[in-house]
Amino acid sequence: MNKTVKVMEGSMAVANAIRSCKTDVIAAYPISPQTHIVEYLSDFAADGSLHGKYVNVDSEFSASSFVYGSAAAGARSYTASSSQGLLLMTEVLYNIAGHRLPLVMTGVNRMISPPISILTDHSDTMALRDCGFMQMHVESIQEAYDAHIQAFKIAENHKVLLPMMICMDGWVLTHAFEPVTLFDDADIQEFLGGPINSYQKLDPALPPVNYGVFTDEQELMEYKHAMMCAHENAKEVINEVAEEYREKFGHYYGGVIDTYMTEDADVILLAMGSVVGTIRCAIDEMRAEGKKVGLVKIRSFRPFPGKEIAEACAGAKAVGIIDKAISLGRGGIVGMDVKEYFCNMKEKPALKDYIAGIGGKELNREVIKQIYEDLLKVNSGNILDEEVQYVNLNEYCVE
Repeated sequence: MNKTVKVMEGSMAVANAIRSCKTDVIAAYPISPQTHIVEYLSDFAADGSLHGKYVNVDSEFSASSFVYGSAAAGARSYTASSSQGLLLMTEVLYNIAGHRLPLVMTGVNRMISPPISILTDHSDTMALRDCGFMQMHVESIQEAYDAHIQAFKIAENHKVLLPMMICMDGWVLTHAFEPVTLFDDADIQEFLGGPINSYQKLDPALPPVNYGVFTDEQELMEYKHAMMCAHENAKEVINEVAEEYREKFGHYYGGVIDTYMTEDADVILLAMGSVVGTIRCAIDEMRAEGKKVGLVKIRSFRPFPGKEIAEACAGAKAVGIIDKAISLGRGGIVGMDVKEYFCNMKEKPALKDYIAGIGGKELNREVIKQIYEDLLKVNSGNILDEEVQYVNLNEYCVE
């Protein structure tokens, strides 16, 4: 197996993955911090190294509409966006998922305005958590490269047939430069099994297929239930593909979740995205001091691995969920999902939600250690005193 190691920007790593997957159609409209991904892909199109068609469109709505059509026609399709642009795609993304079209897109995480900001949190992709897309969060540039390759194989599996959104933190991952291991195009094609094997497609040579037809109340619930079953199937497929990738390429980041030093941990932190690397470093330092702390990394946000998280945290006394998005009027979004899976357990750890890193606010090792120290005080008897805590919140006055 051939591979090369190059120092490159995170966006370039993603663009290389999309090129190596021999993607048939790429629809692009730039918005920071997604822009460099589609710029690099345009360079590949210009120098002739891109297998498929690269299409410049006039908006994010057009980009999602274009790949909606190309995926329906049986083409391996890709697009990317961020923040307000991602929200502009909302109507189309529901249609793509609802019609079971297995394309891949990158959701480059950036906060939703107002106030106006280009900094990073998870509010944009999480606003689309119910649209039907699978969502996988990545920790590093290397994982972003590998996850995009895995994403096509997961999405195109006939037990799944759902679109996949790879969520990567803007600037922190897209604009950083690190050594990245790139694999040979032929080996990637062998892993994927070659071109897309469409379950059905719009093709004049084939029997007709209808999209967007009216459905009455006798079938609607069954339609949504079928999508739920596909998400449940996806958990198994995500785990299987992660193992296949490890066997072929030697890289592994977990399946739907990954764990770090959880076996004997009294306190476990839950997180996803680029902050996971910071938490690992903080845990190493705390472990050196004899503190029993571990980490559960959530890779798959949709489908949500609630059972797997509960099993991984079963032996802990307290679990802290680090949330980089807020459901206004309720609290942390990941925290809500996690707590649901523990509520019916007879024996469970105390659970506390920590809202941190909103709008790019610094979330370093010292902050992680502060969260750990706070969790030492948490138990099932006092948790409701402050079930959600806003970390490093500036003092302010509301009139």
